[in-house]
Order: sequence, then structure tokens, then C-alpha cells
Amino acid sequence: MSQLEKIYGVHAVEALLRHHPKRVKQIWLSDGRSEPRVQTLVELATQNRVAVGQAERRELDAWVEGVHQGVVAEVSPSQVWGEAMLDELLDRTEGPPLLLVLDGVTDPHNLGACLRTADAAGALAVIVPKDKSATLTPAVRKVACGAAEVIPLVAVTNLARTLEKLQQRGLWVVGTAGEAEIEIYQQDLTGPTILIMGAEGKGMRRLTREHCDYLVKLPMAGSVSSLNVSVATGVCLFEAVRQRGLKASGKKA
Repeated sequence: MSQLEKIYGVHAVEALLRHHPKRVKQIWLSDGRSEPRVQTLVELATQNRVAVGQAERRELDAWVEGVHQGVVAEVSPSQVWGEAMLDELLDRTEGPPLLLVLDGVTDPHNLGACLRTADAAGALAVIVPKDKSATLTPAVRKVACGAAEVIPLVAVTNLARTLEKLQQRGLWVVGTAGEAEIEIYQQDLTGPTILIMGAEGKGMRRLTREHCDYLVKLPMAGSVSSLNVSVATGVCLFEAVRQRGLKASGKKA
């Protein structure tokens, strides 16, 4: 049992039951939870032959750090993919791929929010460096609201080398930097694109920046100089979604 992870929150546990039910070994519900969302979890667990137990809320509080919503699941360890997953994803994708790179984002809540946004925007995967970067944890899964169970998180040893390989496959690397001369809205994002978001406060590392084909910025009209990385990621990804939708419909941006 010590090798199992505890995942918590209604959305995260439901996503696991729907997409990776074999990973779920047991679900624990706090006493008295019987609303429709919880009943859905119980039905999914029953369909997949996953045991459901009852526990006092204070027991669940002791098991996890965070708002568990009265739902905790014991699951097999998280899956973080290696670089080979990128080739597999690109080989089977149709249309111009969209990949998100987080260059040294260390805050679990930001990683979870970025995974959620990347999934919503139709990105193929989220790429992070193995070192000095947040990885999959129960807190990340909770914030991601199920997206962590759907969109691949790929950890690479050498981000610059990975970018070079992806460029050789025809992808264009677009990095975000406050000093860039053009805005994200002026950049063509309809082709095979890798969007790079820098770390909180520091931005992209020098070597990562040197591998960018284009640098773009978000226009900042107020008194703050930058946005939270997860917010900026949402703006940039959905600008790509907007442009691709217009191109598909034959309209001009």
C-alpha cells in the first residue's frame, strides 16, 4: 500500500475512473456524502470493480494536504512520459500540432492550471524539463480538474535538444518574452507550433530563448508588468485556437 499515491477531489478522481480505471485501487468517501456527483463516482467505481469505503472526514484530512471534497482515491503511481512519447503523438496526429513547453515552472498550482488549459485548447502535450520543474503530484492533479489524466506531461533531460529535434520535424518554436517586438496576436500560430512559457518571474532560460524561431509578448496596458504564467498561458493558447478556427472556416484574422 505504501507504493500507492493518494489522489483527491471529485474531478480528479472521476477523471481517473473514466480514463485510467485500472490505476484506481480503492476510493474513500467521507461519511454522509451522497449527492449526485458522489453517486456518479460510486457508479463508475462499481462498473470498474473498484472498492469504495467510508471514512471520517478527519481521517481524510490526515491523509492529504488540500481540499479533498470528501473524496480520496488510492492509485498506482503517476505517469510522467519520456521524450519518445512526443514522436508517437506527432506520428498519429492529424492537422498542425500544438505543443506547450513550460520552461522551469515550479509552482504546482501553476502546472495544474496550465495542464487544464492545454487540454481545453487541444494541445498534444505539455513538455517540462526534468530538473527544476514541478511534476505530477496530488495537488497538481486537483488543480488540473482531471486534465492531468488526459493530456500527456512529458519530462525531457535536455530541453534545447528536444526543441531542435521538434524543429527538424517541421515545428516552429514561439517563445514569450516581455521585450519582444511583436504581440502574440500578430504571430501566425496556425501551423505546427511549440509555445514556450517561461518560469515564474525569471522567464525563459537563455539557451531556450536561443532556440526560438519567434519571440512574442502580451500587451500590458495596466500598472503590472506581467501576468501569472498560467493566465498568460491561457491567453496565448486560446489565441492559437482562435486563429486556427478562423483558418478552418476560411475567414481572415
